[in-house]
Amino acid sequence: MYSPTPRVPSDPQTAKRRLAFQKSYSQEHGGSWRRKSLIEDAKFETVTNLEFEKRERTLSNRNSISEEEEEVFVQNGECISPIETEPPHAVLLIISIKDGISSLSRILRIFEASKVIIDHIESRKSKKSGAQFEILIKCVGSRDRITSHVNSLRMVTSIADVAIVSDQEVENKVIWFPRHISELDNCTHLVTKFEPELDSDHPGYTDKKYRERRKMIADIAFDYRHGQLIPRVEYTQEENDTWGHVYKHLQDLFPTHACKEHIENFKILEQDCGYSEDKIPQLEDVSNFLKRRTGFQLRPVSGLLSARDFLASLAYRVFQCTQYVRHGSKPDHSPEPDCIHELLGHVPMLANPKFAQFSQEIGLTSLGASDADIEKFATLYWFTVEFGLCKEQGSLRAYGAGTLSSYGELRHALSDAPKKYPFDPEKTSVQVYTDEDIQPIYFVVESFDDMMQKMKRYAATIKRQFEVRYDPYTQTIQELGNEVSMQYLHLSLQNEVESLQRAVKELKV
Repeated sequence: MYSPTPRVPSDPQTAKRRLAFQKSYSQEHGGSWRRKSLIEDAKFETVTNLEFEKRERTLSNRNSISEEEEEVFVQNGECISPIETEPPHAVLLIISIKDGISSLSRILRIFEASKVIIDHIESRKSKKSGAQFEILIKCVGSRDRITSHVNSLRMVTSIADVAIVSDQEVENKVIWFPRHISELDNCTHLVTKFEPELDSDHPGYTDKKYRERRKMIADIAFDYRHGQLIPRVEYTQEENDTWGHVYKHLQDLFPTHACKEHIENFKILEQDCGYSEDKIPQLEDVSNFLKRRTGFQLRPVSGLLSARDFLASLAYRVFQCTQYVRHGSKPDHSPEPDCIHELLGHVPMLANPKFAQFSQEIGLTSLGASDADIEKFATLYWFTVEFGLCKEQGSLRAYGAGTLSSYGELRHALSDAPKKYPFDPEKTSVQVYTDEDIQPIYFVVESFDDMMQKMKRYAATIKRQFEVRYDPYTQTIQELGNEVSMQYLHLSLQNEVESLQRAVKELKV
């Protein structure tokens, strides 16, 4: 899942090492965006049963620390409320320890018990008399909590001294997001979710040849950088056969199961982009087609992107896309999105101007949003763009890419087997879902337009420190926080409105 801490741009060498460390071979965005959320439960327990929570924390701390440390907490009356009523502080500590680096584990347990967050840690030999090592720790927490924590540390017999080097109030941090389209190269937080080499339930688990092939294709995407041509993959006959098998089955179902926007654009893809059951289209060719239609473009990805990174890409009209193919033994349903999912499910919808605009607005709203809001947004994306159903002339139709790219899922979705609920963003955003099998629950919208309007209204409730807009000329994200940016936006909108007025006037003539 996404990292809970803010990220900052790294220098090229650091970024390269980070990329190598994070490398995996899962898929873009469908899977582990959202695990079972306990947010609402936590709020309820915090407000209604604070005293019980304090006792539980005290008992929990006793189970995880030594007798000496327990005595420290009892003497200090440690019973910390989960509610923070003051701004956090960043404190730099130097802890001198007497009996060697082995005491570090005890120190870390005290940090864990007191809920003070460690932001940085390093060690060195001490020059002080009576101490063997010094541990430098940068930590973050409320001032009261840190004060109590330091007092606890000073009472541990193996610690010679605890010195506070600096204490600064932490300002509200702006969560990092790409400011230029080239910075999508830094959106590389990959999450291993369902790999054929590791997961015994994966259809390719026992197929060594498939695993090697998938790794090779993922490596191609891993090395991609902004501005390059998307590398072409020479698909095997077996891979093209799997594509053709799925293609034919979906082609038969689309007229009665897919929404009209998908059907219309799928026909255009067959006419103008070479879509056919014979072979898998290349991402570069499809990307160029999308640029001409809606300004969207594809970008190859080697693994499961975090929700934040994937949504940030949409802000630039960039769709992160895999190139490998699902295992041929299970073509009706894939445990994770593959290029069949991308090309047959997502691309036809991204070729629709209205849907493309909607997708970009989702991405823009995600920039700078809190982790909790990203989690909810990702869940909404799952139940709409991935697995949404809509009403169309009295019948149910699919508009979600996950449904439209797996004929087993598509038949299931429009049958009486799964539960179906009216789409309500507030309720849908906290719905637990499964990402390893066909869906047991779907949300139905009155129309495609109705879904987009509800999502826009929900997005308007997301609190951020600023508003942003995308400048297509410079391919940058601009914060609307000063007079210059506001004047620039006003001028752009004024020109657009004048053009619209002239066009309306001509229509009335």
